[in-house]
Amino acid sequence: QVQLVESGGGLVQAGGSLRLSCAADGRTFRTYIMAWFRQAPGKEREFVAASTRSGSSTDYADSVKGRFTISRDNAKNTMYLQMNSLKPEDTAVYYCAAGSVYGLRSPGAYNYWGQGTQVTVSS
Repeated sequence: QVQLVESGGGLVQAGGSLRLSCAADGRTFRTYIMAWFRQAPGKEREFVAASTRSGSSTDYADSVKGRFTISRDNAKNTMYLQMNSLKPEDTAVYYCAAGSVYGLRSPGAYNYWGQGTQVTVSS
């Protein structure tokens, strides 16, 4: 059984910061590529950021590059998404995902998903 649990979402004003967490079991964390996706109202689920198991390689969507940082704490089996300079356009449900191949940005490339955490950015 693979279980991913997101936390850290909330309401923040534009320009503020928020850090999301994704807790996983050790086997999952050791085995899979980890990524963040988001889905805004009326939109398709979109790629945000991904990290290799070691964290040595990262990939970011253009819309968040320079503002968001993905990281992994191997001791805690936890992945983070540090979000700075937040914009109202960042408002969405953010999902943690695990997959087998790094470099693919489609949701279909990921096998396991958390339940999501809401991020709301006010103007």
